[in-house]
Amino acid sequence: MTIEKGAPWGEEGPLAGDGVVVRDDQALRAVVEDAMRSGAPLPEIGLLGGDLCRTVGGRGDAARLRSVDATRLPIDVGRTEIDGVEHWFVAHLVARRSWWRGRVVAVMNAQWIGAWDVAPRSHPNDGLLDVFDGDLGFDDRIKARHRLPTGTHVPHPGIRQRRVRSLELEFATPTPIHLDGTVAGRVTALSVTLLPDLLTCVV
Repeated sequence: MTIEKGAPWGEEGPLAGDGVVVRDDQALRAVVEDAMRSGAPLPEIGLLGGDLCRTVGGRGDAARLRSVDATRLPIDVGRTEIDGVEHWFVAHLVARRSWWRGRVVAVMNAQWIGAWDVAPRSHPNDGLLDVFDGDLGFDDRIKARHRLPTGTHVPHPGIRQRRVRSLELEFATPTPIHLDGTVAGRVTALSVTLLPDLLTCVV
């Protein structure tokens, strides 16, 4: 069940004995994609790094994951389809040709992209994706880049914000799709859906 505002989230408890430990979002996405495509059960995941780990307050402490001090968290996952192939993402989907020109769309399950606080309100178990869609002029991009580390780039009249369970996107030209920092393909149309409570992650 996705978290409700003001409600406690997660429970104390160590990573399962057969749990998988990952150090970044790309490794976590690989685990998810392998399991979803093979039909195998998703293992519990211990987080040691990455944007999702930072969002949920992970400390990067491997010993903690197997201790009673660890925290077990239900986590939502995003799903999309590129060239007829299903893909999943754990932290973010970004559609862009460049950070410096053209349209940029960030679909956030986590709060962070590296050092950037892209989605200050995002929560990876609220049943919603936070979407930021804009095509700013160069001067505004410079200003936004300086404000991204503190999350003060929004609100901005040139950036459309919404919180959704699913969305459809269309692009004027084939646009690279970055899933958790890795390019998965180029599209002119894209459907994205949130899968609530798909993962159990431990920090």
